[in-house]
Amino acid sequence: MGTALVYHEDMTATRLLWDDPECEIERPERLTATLDRLRQRGLEQRCLRLSAREASKEELGLVHSPEYVSLVRKTQVLGEEELQALSGQFDAIYFHPSTFHCARLAAGAGLQLVDAVLTGAVRNGLALVRPPGHHSQRAAANGFCVFNNVAIAAAHAKQKHGLHRILIVDWDVHHGQGIQYLFEDDPSVLYFSWHRYEHGRFWPFLRESDADAVGRGQGLGFTVNLPWNQVGMGNADYVAAFLHLLLPLAFEFDPELVLVSAGFDSAIGDPEGQMQATPECFAHLTHLLQVLASGRVCAMLEGGYHLESLAESVCMTVQTLLGDPAPPLSGPMVPCQSALESIQSARAAQAPYWKSLQLQDVTPVLTSPSTHSPEGRPPPLLPGGPMCKAAAPAPAPSSLLDQPCLCPAPSVRTTVALTAPDITLVLPPDVIQQEGSALREETEAWARPHESLARKEALTALGKLLYLLDGMLDGQVNSGIAATPASAAAATLDVAIQRGLSHGAQRLLCVALGQLDRPPDLAHDGRTLWLNIGGKEAAALSMFQVSTPLPVMTGGFLSCILGLVLPLAYGFQPDLVLVALGPGHGLQGPHAALLAAMLRGLAGGRVLALLEEDSTPQLAGILARVLRGEAPPSLGPSSVASPEDVQALMYLRGQLEPQWAMLQVRLIAEAWLCPGARLCRRGRWGGQGRASEC
Repeated sequence: MGTALVYHEDMTATRLLWDDPECEIERPERLTATLDRLRQRGLEQRCLRLSAREASKEELGLVHSPEYVSLVRKTQVLGEEELQALSGQFDAIYFHPSTFHCARLAAGAGLQLVDAVLTGAVRNGLALVRPPGHHSQRAAANGFCVFNNVAIAAAHAKQKHGLHRILIVDWDVHHGQGIQYLFEDDPSVLYFSWHRYEHGRFWPFLRESDADAVGRGQGLGFTVNLPWNQVGMGNADYVAAFLHLLLPLAFEFDPELVLVSAGFDSAIGDPEGQMQATPECFAHLTHLLQVLASGRVCAMLEGGYHLESLAESVCMTVQTLLGDPAPPLSGPMVPCQSALESIQSARAAQAPYWKSLQLQDVTPVLTSPSTHSPEGRPPPLLPGGPMCKAAAPAPAPSSLLDQPCLCPAPSVRTTVALTAPDITLVLPPDVIQQEGSALREETEAWARPHESLARKEALTALGKLLYLLDGMLDGQVNSGIAATPASAAAATLDVAIQRGLSHGAQRLLCVALGQLDRPPDLAHDGRTLWLNIGGKEAAALSMFQVSTPLPVMTGGFLSCILGLVLPLAYGFQPDLVLVALGPGHGLQGPHAALLAAMLRGLAGGRVLALLEEDSTPQLAGILARVLRGEAPPSLGPSSVASPEDVQALMYLRGQLEPQWAMLQVRLIAEAWLCPGARLCRRGRWGGQGRASEC
């Protein structure tokens, strides 16, 4: 199963025939420049190329009135003056003699993509289309959109394939009011849109684009609007919106299919959006969506009017759909104040309808401003973190787009290093079973401080792990799985951390599950972030060493991952991730796969999973598949987190929010001080004085 790319060159035929500054940005070069870049990057060649077909009258009628379809059909025989007069009857629209043909191809491309994914011919894909669709309504063209491509695809998936739960994610910078109107009373479609709003002062100037527009009738809670009230939203704001709003609802909804209204006017450089999200951000957004619906993701192009930014962002999306690791995000991962206000208002509007938000009230629980870290001393400075001073001007778009941001994966994506040769695993063909091992003298030197590593089987396992880790740090292998005896798990993990730090890792994230003691020599210098899921109690020993009990239910596990682990991980921005499943970790295969798949978005996919030998046959195969880019198995509808899990999460967030901006979903008090290296509201490190002055 691969990735489909659906396209037809006829969709470049329609163009503006008269002078109209508002509409001139929607031009054929949007497709040709993007396709050229996909070819230059070698991405088109890796996809299954499908030639778009025209949607039929009946298929268009799934969401559009017969009268409107007939009206658009008549544009084929109109002259230029008649086309201009008809266009003037709609908002931000131009018609061309080829519009009907192109719009039918755009809608048909989405139908082909959905059919290919739902029949198992491919696992995901992107439809490269124009005209876009998400503004189009039942009987009206709007905002460059003629037929509502994504809405037609959703209705088709329900009618032809019998789906009952479809998630539509609209990351275009404009509100897709057409999709909202078509499904606002339909609980089988969960529609999420973020959009430039500016308190109603940005097109399409609709009151129903605000956060409190949540659907109607049976569809209450199934329309989710996240209005951006300022420009300049960047990578941290977009990722925070996914972690704290979209994904909790999506996991509770448990979609069978994800449709993306993939508008890239929300990317840096676009004149419409004026946002600052760099192209690699869309790789991370795509990656986070691929953990849903068993990876069945269908993206369809909407807006995007800066040709360079559009082309690079589409490449990032396609690369991730193909299973390549997402490149690291640039810039500090610090959501801005306006973004936090928007996210919190959307959460508040949705809370009455979603248990995941009702039970994840993560209001800070610190009773008074604190000037010290939980262990009583100022937290250390993160390596390379920006200082607390007046915010620097945003970089020019050209400076962030000059260099290709695609990150080619190593030829060996995933390696499994097992010590027992008699274990037989069913692995994908491009997953390698490692034969090599580190030199015996070197292995013994690393094992010497640890008594539990003296036994032959532990020493053998350590040699294989060191060999694998070196391959990852040298760029020969992207990710890997290693086994160790249960009695030596803690010591082996300690060696892996020290080896990683001494051989090139600048920031190492370790997520340890189960009964694994914190390494005694773990430093507080900011190079290592230690997260233990399975500790006896919730505790933040410092901003870099956190322990929480293992959640006992699916809902608690998801709350922990989305509400604690991933925000900390994205804030830390590691270049190497260790996941250790130690004694008593208690995770079933799908839970472990979900954790590994989501952490794969960090560090360019450099993830090393350390397993106990006894659990290797059950877990190694499924982990190998997700580490090479496949979607994790669905967990099914998430259950309700236990009160104990909720309390532990709230406690830790309250302790850590002042140091880690990605944990925040609402603003910390204005009077809070940011001494030393503490994060202030502007998200800068260091400095003295009131947060509002930093």
